[in-house]
Amino acid sequence: MFNFGSKLLLLFLLAFPCGLISIGHVSAQSDSAEDIAEDIAEDIAEDADAAVDEEEEDDEEALVEEDQMQSSDGDEDESEEGVDKQLASHPDADTTIIFTTGEEFPANEIVRFLVGFTNKGSQEFTVQSLEASFRYPQDFQFYIQNFTALPLNTVVQPQAQASFEYSFIPAQPMAGRPFGLVILLNYQDSESNMFQTAIYNQTVTITEKEEGLDGETMFMYVFLVGLVALMLFGMYQVLETRTKKRIPVKIEKGTGGMSDVDISWIPQETLNVMNKASPKTSPRKRTKRAAGADQ
Repeated sequence: MFNFGSKLLLLFLLAFPCGLISIGHVSAQSDSAEDIAEDIAEDIAEDADAAVDEEEEDDEEALVEEDQMQSSDGDEDESEEGVDKQLASHPDADTTIIFTTGEEFPANEIVRFLVGFTNKGSQEFTVQSLEASFRYPQDFQFYIQNFTALPLNTVVQPQAQASFEYSFIPAQPMAGRPFGLVILLNYQDSESNMFQTAIYNQTVTITEKEEGLDGETMFMYVFLVGLVALMLFGMYQVLETRTKKRIPVKIEKGTGGMSDVDISWIPQETLNVMNKASPKTSPRKRTKRAAGADQ
């Protein structure tokens, strides 16, 4: 009986810790599963919030783009209206232009012209300014050279005329190229309504003035002169060398006698003295004379 009780107690002691361990493992597994489920739920909620935020940002960007498009369309409409206003002219205003320096436009030279304004209406006009500019020939909205506007502030009465003079100088780098020349006259009526007339709006070519003598031409002339002189000197050296080879060498010979000598320039007195003097004898003749004297 005692042995059976001790065995039962031993079995209980072994089974109780095992039961506790299994219960703890199951509870731990259940706790971890709950944590995983909570994490998944939190991730889903965060994703949903992020999606909502992205949608709101997209809506805001779309609204901003629409506003920008509307504003740009408005600006374009305003610019077009401004251009139309700038190009508008009054039907009672008549303008003419005459280039006093000719129809050519030389670079770095003064170009002058006269503008005539005729008021054919019944109200007076006030001519404000006169301006001119060179523009890109393919796009007249692009300025190449813009000249200073000439303030006029001249009142033209009805059925009256007025003339204005303007001058400008095309830039030197523009020589040899075509550009659009635009001349505008700004004026207003008695009700302060602004008008603008394009007096001249054509493509012209900027010419380069031919100067009498420039640096490049001077250098070319000096080079040509030097080249010609060098060629002439070379030809002279060649001819001189050939003539020296052809001329025979003269051998000087002594005089054969008095007949070959020109003594006309010697005074007659000197010739008489020379004839009276005894000629020199050779040493051999002197020896013969001395031997004859001894005998």
